[in-house]
Amino acid sequence: MAIARTRPGNYPALLSYGFRPFFLLGSLYAGLTVLFWLPLFYGRLETASIFMPIDWHIHEMLFGYLAAIVTGFLLTAIPNWTGRLPVQGMPLLALVLLWLAGRFAVFFSAETGWLAAAAIDCSFLAAVALAAATEIAAGRNWRNLKVLAPVSVLLAANVLFHAEAHFAGISDISRRLGIGAAITLIMIIGGRIIPSFTRNWLVRQNPGRLPIPFGRFDTAAIMLSVAALAAWTFLPERIETGAALLAAALFNLLRLLRWAGHRTMRDPLVLVLHAAYVFVPAGLVLAGLAIIVPDSVPTAAAIHAFGVGAIGCMTLAVMTRATLGHTGRELRADAGTCLVYAAIVLAALLRIAAAFAPTEAGLLHGSAGLWVGAFLGYSVLFGGMLVRPKLRARHPNVAPS
Repeated sequence: MAIARTRPGNYPALLSYGFRPFFLLGSLYAGLTVLFWLPLFYGRLETASIFMPIDWHIHEMLFGYLAAIVTGFLLTAIPNWTGRLPVQGMPLLALVLLWLAGRFAVFFSAETGWLAAAAIDCSFLAAVALAAATEIAAGRNWRNLKVLAPVSVLLAANVLFHAEAHFAGISDISRRLGIGAAITLIMIIGGRIIPSFTRNWLVRQNPGRLPIPFGRFDTAAIMLSVAALAAWTFLPERIETGAALLAAALFNLLRLLRWAGHRTMRDPLVLVLHAAYVFVPAGLVLAGLAIIVPDSVPTAAAIHAFGVGAIGCMTLAVMTRATLGHTGRELRADAGTCLVYAAIVLAALLRIAAAFAPTEAGLLHGSAGLWVGAFLGYSVLFGGMLVRPKLRARHPNVAPS
């Protein structure tokens, strides 16, 4: 899709579009926090947070890293949807500083107090939702308002997370609510961009069967999945919830098969989107089985299929593609980018395996190392593109601007 032009101004390229600062800071944060997490997990390091170590880890992955990437995506996509100029310059810097303030407030919440930390942290997603809603409404692009529903749920989950951690000592419902909101975003946005990008590539490179476009089946699959994830959030021990999750997994697997991903083996940029979406039905299956046969399938396997698999892989897939296209580069995955993709997929597989074999520390350490390598690798490979002005299109396979 064409990108709206930017407004000239006295600010660095980093502040010209939302994806630039948030993809860069988000990727650095994802890598460095997991590098910090293992020593924290083993008790060799401490935070100054009132959160328990496991809660700090979960919170910062969902409401720190993921919130940054979702913001970068929305602030870049909305001008495409509305034709309006993007949020840039000082307003964008204000959002970046608010996100950073949230990270410090959570880390030092033992000093600031839980309520002040919650207010600072939660204000970021509230500001993002308000900015996005204002732009969509100003552009009268009403059909895309639905994207704000999962963002609003993510905000509600963050508020609940702080409350649960303070009053109950550990998060519970809010963990699953945040994950459910993230998976819903992937189902909605992935269901649009995966078949679209796949179709575009196949038409040019591999004529034949094309993906089936978004339709009633996709709407039904998303509605069923949202209902199943809601039941998992609030009724995680009911057999009926397990059955609903398994049914949702089947529908999402069928969605994936309809998108002709097996025909994209020669383009890693497209193939990785399909590989990332595999973890949506995988997570739903594991979540369902963890309820139906809890002695055989640990809940942690489902959590990390969603978190490391669906969220980690899909965000990296979108970040790499968006960075290349929106900075004027050719839409082609080089060897370094392919290594990043391999690292994040292997990180997800090892982390799921580690949930089944918790005594095998090598699986956990290997997964963490690959995660860190994937995100810091993205920062190294794409950081220069994010901080420098956009190149003029020099290739026929460059995203339009």
